Amino acid sequence: MPKTIYDTRFLVELYYSKDEKTLNKLKAEKTRKEKHISTIVLHEVYKLTLAREGRQTAQLRTALLEEDFKTMPVTADIAKASAELRHKYKISMGDSIIAATAQILKATCISDDPHFQKIKEINTKWI
Repeated sequence: MPKTIYDTRFLVELYYSKDEKTLNKLKAEKTRKEKHISTIVLHEVYKLTLAREGRQTAQLRTALLEEDFKTMPVTADIAKASAELRHKYKISMGDSIIAATAQILKATCISDDPHFQKIKEINTKWI
């Protein structure tokens, strides 16, 4: 089974979607074995959850993510690849870090964010 790296938008949909069909697909996708998230995703999920649901939920949610996903730190190679992608595609730092992590891991990026779809150096898919 190929490696996957999940964008923040996947988790936002998982936590906040009201559409049962979408939720079922997201839950099925989450059962993969080779699941990765960037530490930037932890940051973004923590920040969003902190604003919407409070510190206790943010701490619990990110702790569970760390158990369920292999968390990829921003290494020097990822930082440099991220800067290259950010420069080439004019995307945000967060998106460029997630994309660079996918590129370094040779993983498919799971996201519906149109920014990722224009990055030729990575493969993307949505549920």
